[in-house]
Amino acid sequence: MKNGFIFFFGLFFVLALSWAGLVLGTNAQLGDLAPFYDDMEGKAFPERAPGIASRGQLVYQELGCAACHTQQVRRPDFGSDKARGWGERQSVARDYVHQKFPQLGQMRIGPDLADFGTRAARNGVSESALLADLYNGKNGMPGYRFLFEQRKLTGESSAKALSGGARAGYQLVPTPKAEALVAYLLSLKQTYEFAEARPYEPVAEAKGAH
Repeated sequence: MKNGFIFFFGLFFVLALSWAGLVLGTNAQLGDLAPFYDDMEGKAFPERAPGIASRGQLVYQELGCAACHTQQVRRPDFGSDKARGWGERQSVARDYVHQKFPQLGQMRIGPDLADFGTRAARNGVSESALLADLYNGKNGMPGYRFLFEQRKLTGESSAKALSGGARAGYQLVPTPKAEALVAYLLSLKQTYEFAEARPYEPVAEAKGAH
């Protein structure tokens, strides 16, 4: 090709420019994003999850939960997430500043979990109830029984032992992975009203203006 070098150089330049705009541009825009400190509250938001919840995110990732669940509440004009009770506001980039591997997901075979901890507290869903759902499965979600173990009963049973499912003389107890996963789910809360999460409302024109 007579102009082959120019063609391939142009192609490389276009691809490099696209990559720079997508990766470097996004990093320049969001790379320095930090929690917002509220003087009235006397603390920063979002709050950092406790250690066990951070470990639970790794379990969530390991199990591939993001294949069936999202963690991103859509804006009001882009779906009915608020009507479904999945969140009171849209998710924004600042919600994920403490998460090394945000589990945004793409499919919603199950409900969105971005604000699951808030829903659980509002509906009185306890840790023990979540552990039972994790063992038995619920609403199409399979049971993750390998996250539990049969432990020989010596003396009093564990406070976290599940009722039923254990052999005679044994108790069914969650493994540390199961406890961490439940702690992670209960820590998922997107309640603070960041300024960028407020829906855009166009400024009404002054009466009589042209």
